[in-house]
Amino acid sequence: MNLTNLSLRFNGFDIASAKRKLEALKREVATDSAQYYIKRRSQILEFHLKNNSFYRNLVAGNPTGWDSLPVLTKADLQKPLEERLSEGFSKRNSHVHKTSGSSGNPFIFAKDKYCHALTWASIQNLYLLAGVNLNTSYEARFYGIPQGGMPFYKERLKDVLSNRYRFSIFDASDQNFEKFINRFKHVKFGHLNGYTSTLVLFAHYLRSKNLILKQICPSLTHCIVTAEILLKDDKLLLEQQFGVPVLNEYGSSETGVIAFGKAENPLKIDTALLYVEILDDQNKPVPNGTSGKIVITSLFNKAHPFIRYQIGDLGVINRDEDNNTILTHLDGRIGDFAILPNGKKVPALAFYYVTKTVIEDSGNVKEFIINQNKPNKFTIKYVADIAFKEFQLAKIEKALKTYLNQEIEFDIVRQPFLDRSNRGKLRQFKRDF
Repeated sequence: MNLTNLSLRFNGFDIASAKRKLEALKREVATDSAQYYIKRRSQILEFHLKNNSFYRNLVAGNPTGWDSLPVLTKADLQKPLEERLSEGFSKRNSHVHKTSGSSGNPFIFAKDKYCHALTWASIQNLYLLAGVNLNTSYEARFYGIPQGGMPFYKERLKDVLSNRYRFSIFDASDQNFEKFINRFKHVKFGHLNGYTSTLVLFAHYLRSKNLILKQICPSLTHCIVTAEILLKDDKLLLEQQFGVPVLNEYGSSETGVIAFGKAENPLKIDTALLYVEILDDQNKPVPNGTSGKIVITSLFNKAHPFIRYQIGDLGVINRDEDNNTILTHLDGRIGDFAILPNGKKVPALAFYYVTKTVIEDSGNVKEFIINQNKPNKFTIKYVADIAFKEFQLAKIEKALKTYLNQEIEFDIVRQPFLDRSNRGKLRQFKRDF
């Protein structure tokens, strides 16, 4: 048993029992997934209606069916945790955590200890099926970290107990990347795991130095990206410069890993612990293969209700040939679209992709973000070794105006670095109105 499992056991999370339970749950799903969801949804709903006054008040009456239940949003949860916990649960006997806040709506939540153990058992299982053994593979973790004081040392201790080393991603200088490379020369890392934008930035630096990370650190086997959209060109860059296969993790701190698999392939959803729905703007289910709001139900969290919880993203689910529920596409975050002067909405992901394609023609840009200040005004902030020349700025503006088919003003501003959330995530598009 590795340090992670020992730490979980020490803190009251029965990981051994959770692993046995998870295997039993997976057999239930494989036997009859429809009946499994009816049973598990009913159990968690009944529990929270009986034991959680916050959720009982939110439902406000007797629901007529699953589809009549309210959709829980992040705004609903921005109140003291004590007001949202179920009877018999407290901060002392639960796992308490905080969302990253990258969505703009941070809040504190809780999981009961057995649910947290189940989550970890599932994460370990999903990774193992993809070829990553968390018991033996030393993780190079590209995440944010507190900048000092006791929170910094707590994170470092957690990393030691979790068999990983954290690379601070707030310093994207050449000097810091050289320090990264030096550590890979001397440490037998098994896999990389981190925010997409930071791993892409590191890969760009490796390419500029004509380096392949696998050649520097032969023990590497995989790269896992998470928290941000992975575009096709970035996947190819990661594969080339890291020299290992790329896996894609989609999840949230509130629910754990939602879906996992090879990058660019459909991601297999964690059907044993989570029930995933895709809803339209009126909170009605959409057919498989149709994009909509991703809504999650945590089937085993008794400490805190996450029933029909709107995660904040848009996506598509479907069934594969083995009748597994799969996530076939992520369309970005809810509300991430540009609104043009004529009222037309442009999806932020498509808008970002077109901009990225044009900007990267220079081979010079490390990363960039787009900010829509008002319907006819955009600011593009970028990080590059050399500032754009006038003809390059004109090329970018022309391409964007052609794509948008309207007269739009652009400010294109070079910066030494881009602001990230306090956890290191990069919000690639933002609309100010």
